[in-house]
Amino acid sequence: MTSILSATSSLRIGGLASGIDTDSIIKELMKAQRVPLERLYQDKQILQWQQEDYRAIYDSLRTFRNKVFNMRLQATYLAKKASSYNEAAVSASANPTATPGMYTLTVKQLAAGVSKGSQAALPEETEGGLTKTLKAQFNLSYDNLTFTLEGANGKKDFSFNTNTANIYTVAAEINAANLGITASYDATLNRFFLTTTSTGSTAKIKVTNDVHYFLSGDKDANGGVGDPALESGNNTLKLLLKGDGTAYTGQDAEFNFGDTTGLKSATNTVTINGITLTLKQGGGATATITVSSDTDAVFNAIKDFVNAYNEIIDKINKKLMEPRYRDYLPLTDEQREQLSDEQEKKWEEKARSGLLRSDSLLESVVSRMRATMSTVVPGLTGGQGYKTLAQIGITTLSYEERGKLYIDEARLKDALQKDPDGVMNLFTKSAENYAEKGIAMRLYDDVNSAMALISARAGTSSSYSTADNSAIGRQIAAMNERISTLEERLQQMEDRYWRQFTAMEQAIQQMNAQSAWLAMQLGMGQGR
Repeated sequence: MTSILSATSSLRIGGLASGIDTDSIIKELMKAQRVPLERLYQDKQILQWQQEDYRAIYDSLRTFRNKVFNMRLQATYLAKKASSYNEAAVSASANPTATPGMYTLTVKQLAAGVSKGSQAALPEETEGGLTKTLKAQFNLSYDNLTFTLEGANGKKDFSFNTNTANIYTVAAEINAANLGITASYDATLNRFFLTTTSTGSTAKIKVTNDVHYFLSGDKDANGGVGDPALESGNNTLKLLLKGDGTAYTGQDAEFNFGDTTGLKSATNTVTINGITLTLKQGGGATATITVSSDTDAVFNAIKDFVNAYNEIIDKINKKLMEPRYRDYLPLTDEQREQLSDEQEKKWEEKARSGLLRSDSLLESVVSRMRATMSTVVPGLTGGQGYKTLAQIGITTLSYEERGKLYIDEARLKDALQKDPDGVMNLFTKSAENYAEKGIAMRLYDDVNSAMALISARAGTSSSYSTADNSAIGRQIAAMNERISTLEERLQQMEDRYWRQFTAMEQAIQQMNAQSAWLAMQLGMGQGR
């Protein structure tokens, strides 16, 4: 007879013969055996949290590095500002290369493009909620519509079937041609528009080969100066365009800058001598432009830099000082089931706390950055002789604040007024030797070095490589191998327990069957 246990042992159904709760017994046996595995998972989670904390600091350093990079550039300290005494005619802004002074500007004419629109309302383009075809809207007698349109970017031959195309089809195909001309149809006004996408003398609209006068007029009764769209009934879209190859072009802006006359520009925004001018009014309008050093912009740049430095220092210091709760290990799946969401959140906060406390790598990063901010920059001469940040009003206070900087705003502004070049050189001095570099130059090297160290320790979240070769990454990979090996071993152990209990159940079942057979035989003997 085939044993029920033999047939179902692969399903792990125990206790059929013995009545023993085999599943619970094996779970308890395995629970003790899984303790080392759970600890491995906890250790792995701690490493992953550490890695995340390192990478968060790396990302913050990368953002801070952008601020430091700007402070390395002399352009940051050479900021200029420009003002116009006739904003209605011209507005101005200055680049760092602009030369301080006063400049007179006269605008003869503004740059313009070309725009042509229907001079009267066109027939309604819809009927019964449907868009009419070209033939239906304009009562055309022909089936094929062709014309050539030319703009600043080239020209194209267009062809439409008037039985299927509509006014929106025409506009869409002109726009798709990228000729430097946009087409549109205003359904409210029932008018068609052609407009150049640029200004200046190269902007143009030119129509040729318009056999049926769809875009252009067929003649000009006033010797070339009249309105063909209105003089002739043959211009379908009623545009002020001729079809004889006449090019309608835009115009360049024309202006004088100081004693330099006859200047032209295809646009109304032009940069001259580091000054960006926006022309707003022609007809001989004049404006006086004043360019001067923008000490407020330099002050704000330094202030933003100091704030960013304080933020990154504070972030690292908080990790270095964060309390460590060693009794709070990462939760196992079984422990999570016993806690509410709020309890789980609070537990994890403590378990994650202090993983970088007193970390030697981060301690070295902070120490190096603090040393740079308090260093003396050698070799700076002339002017006020600024050689330290303290001399321009940037200092630290109590030691407990672990390097936080404070700005004496009045003193910094005074330094920028008295010796702006001296302040610039304090930050931007370049040298082959690290110890001779300016503050921002040294700090940029410090940040790059810190990022390299953190990347080697924990990798980066922005890495495109699928392999994490950082120190922690290698630890996690090795731990994954140990976890895999131990899980396989535990699976084999659990399978062995089940085989042993199954064998016991089979023996009990066999004994029960034999007992039942003997009882049956004895019963039959007594019946005789």
